[in-house]
Amino acid sequence: DGGDVTMTFWNNATTGPGKTYWNDTIADFEKANPGVKINVQFIQNEDMDGKLQTALNSGAAPTIFMARGGGKLADVVKAGQVQDLTGKISSQTKAALGDGVFKAFTVGDKIYGMPVAVLPGGIFYSSDLFKAAGITDTPKTMDELDADIAKLKAAGTPAAVGAKDAWPAAHWFYFFALRECSEDVMNKAASTRTFDDGCWLKAGQDLADFAATKPFNDGFLTTSAQQGAGSSAGLLANHKASMELMGAWEPGVVQSLTPDKKPLADLSWFPFPAVEGGQGDPSAMMGGVDGFSCSADAPPQCAQFLNFIVQKKYQEGYATAYGTLPASKDAVDVVTDPSLKAVLSAYGDASYVMLWLDTMYGQNVGNALNVAVVNMLAGKGDAQGIIDAVNSAAAKS
Repeated sequence: DGGDVTMTFWNNATTGPGKTYWNDTIADFEKANPGVKINVQFIQNEDMDGKLQTALNSGAAPTIFMARGGGKLADVVKAGQVQDLTGKISSQTKAALGDGVFKAFTVGDKIYGMPVAVLPGGIFYSSDLFKAAGITDTPKTMDELDADIAKLKAAGTPAAVGAKDAWPAAHWFYFFALRECSEDVMNKAASTRTFDDGCWLKAGQDLADFAATKPFNDGFLTTSAQQGAGSSAGLLANHKASMELMGAWEPGVVQSLTPDKKPLADLSWFPFPAVEGGQGDPSAMMGGVDGFSCSADAPPQCAQFLNFIVQKKYQEGYATAYGTLPASKDAVDVVTDPSLKAVLSAYGDASYVMLWLDTMYGQNVGNALNVAVVNMLAGKGDAQGIIDAVNSAAAKS
């Protein structure tokens, strides 16, 4: 290859096992590829998008960086800042991952990212706290969830949400939209990035009605999602809240916040309930796919590294270190956490899976959506304000 190659690599592992995993995996790759050096930088998840955007725009992008697909990735593709990987994905990789998981990283008909984790969302909950409140079966409908919230409220905080980070609060709107809007309407909005169907407004009103029952932790507007015992994940980890709406990274995050840093023994999961009269399929799921991309001028060793990390051994290591679901079908046997097994089963049965709305709509529209949801929850706006904010951001982008 004509000499030594140095690559920079950004990822969001800020807890022990994730860092160890990456340091070991990089060491293995460097050993197998003499002359290649990878310098890794670990960045807090909530800071990643902003830092990456700045680095990309200033021409100082890392060689290998986190990608979550959708409109966010499409914007980076449009700006010519990411490498086309279509012809660089090995046949072994394609066989292990399957076509479906590459969809999130496909723009036009080209692939621009390598998936490492599938992260469907739903409600993670403490089965001990549910039992203590006299709840014997998980809610299948919104009416049942409302009744359970009332029972849980007698004993403490029903649902934790870290609205300081905006996206966790916005997820409640996303899931109401997933139930209210049909698959066609959601897909159409992904290309137009505007909310012109009445189901979007209905989703906002559903959330306003739900929030009016006061299900969330005190001070949720200033609570962060994942940082420390007082975060929303920390409240669940310490039995200070009964549930949290989150993606499949939740068990790993919760484990890092329990007093003994061990998995939360009673952590369970159920899908977001059905909404009466909704146009969405009740089995539909929403989630993300975490992966990595190569910067536009990355050397060939970047794509080699991405193929290397999705081998069975490294996907098993990733799923274990992060406490999440691997992208490779060859590695799913390593998933033992009961809540994740429940997610995996629902994911297999889902009639369709939508990307997180802020990922789907890209940075500008996605941020406007998230902020508008928080504003409504803070009493500074209403359901119509969410629609207006999205349409106005879409018109400008």
